[in-house]
Amino acid sequence: MNFIRHTQWLALVLGASALFAPAHADEFKAGFVNTDRIFREASSAKAAQSKLEQEFSKREKELVDLGNSIKALSDKFEREAPTLSESQRNSRQKQLVEQDRDFQRKRREFQEDLNARKNEELQQVLERANRVVKQVAEAEKYDVIFQEAVYINPKHDITDKVLKVLNAGNGK
Repeated sequence: MNFIRHTQWLALVLGASALFAPAHADEFKAGFVNTDRIFREASSAKAAQSKLEQEFSKREKELVDLGNSIKALSDKFEREAPTLSESQRNSRQKQLVEQDRDFQRKRREFQEDLNARKNEELQQVLERANRVVKQVAEAEKYDVIFQEAVYINPKHDITDKVLKVLNAGNGK
């Protein structure tokens, strides 16, 4: 009886494996693209980063200068506070609070503007990279390309191929 069950189980396993074993001609081909590397290494991503730095450097410097100025005024106030009258102290303290509030608002607006522009630029890089991924996938007959995975065997990583095409300017 035990032998019969074992034989039936073995036949079932062998039959199931035959059903799921792909035919050699219909082999499934998968690839992986590391988008973090694309954003770091693609010449278009580097150009976008440089463009953003150029676009926002003046505002950033103004903010740094304003922050330093407020810090210097605050330090001066701390030194002079013991010798000031109460009304002078209150007036200067109120002025510092208003300047700091204005500085915080400008800094927040700067960060929001920078993040919005960064997202726009990265979206353009990603769209171009996706077109290149599709070109590579079609040319090399991939069935699927993943952009996120918990684990990927390096032999399936096509990021270098995509970067090569992107950096050559062929992914328009």
